[in-house]
Amino acid sequence: MKTLIIRDGNVSPASEIIKNGGLAAVPTETVYGLAANGLDENAVRRLYEVKGRPEKKPISLLVTGMEQAEELCRDIPEEAYMLAKAFFPGPLTMILKKKDAVPDIVTAGGDTVGIRCPRQKLTLEIIRLAGVPLATPSANISGMPSPKDLDSVLGYFNGKIECAVDGGVCDLGIESTIVDLTVKPFRILRAGGLTPEEIKGALK
Repeated sequence: MKTLIIRDGNVSPASEIIKNGGLAAVPTETVYGLAANGLDENAVRRLYEVKGRPEKKPISLLVTGMEQAEELCRDIPEEAYMLAKAFFPGPLTMILKKKDAVPDIVTAGGDTVGIRCPRQKLTLEIIRLAGVPLATPSANISGMPSPKDLDSVLGYFNGKIECAVDGGVCDLGIESTIVDLTVKPFRILRAGGLTPEEIKGALK
C-alpha cells in the first residue's frame, strides 16, 4: 500500500478515505492521531489491528463541537457544556454516556465514550467533510512514543495506512486531559494539556 501524504492543506482526499473505511493520520494540537470513521465497526477494528492496540482499550471520538457530540451521547450534564464553552476546541476529552449510534468496538463494550474537539483546523475540516466523528487514538504503535510530527508518524505507518496529513509540529506535544463527567463529583482520569485547576475553574 502506498500512503498518500497531504502537505498542501487540501484534506478532501483524507475525508473521502475515512468515509470509505480507510485510515488517515491526522494532526491535533496534542499529538498526531490515527483516525477512522468512528461509526464504521470494520474501520475501527482495522484501526486496532494496525496500531496493535488491545480491543479492551476504548478509543475517543473527535468531533466538531457539542452539536455533533449530542448525536453520539445521551444524558449530557450541564458541566459538559460549561467545559466545552471554555475548552472546545482544545486539549480536553470528556467521558459521556454513549448513544446506540456509537459502535461497541469504539467503547470496548462500555456504555461511555470519550469526546474531544481538536484545536486543529485541518482535522476539524476532515471531520466536517467526512460527516462522521473520527475514532482517533494517538498515531503510534501501542507502547511506543506518541508522535508530534509527520515524520514520526510515517516511521510507524508509512505503507500501512491510506493517508497521512501534515499539520506541522504539534503545539502542545502532550495528550489531552480526560475528565469523566458520568460520575459526581467528576473525576480527572488523565492529566494532560489542561490542569485540574483550569478544569475546576471552568465549572464555577
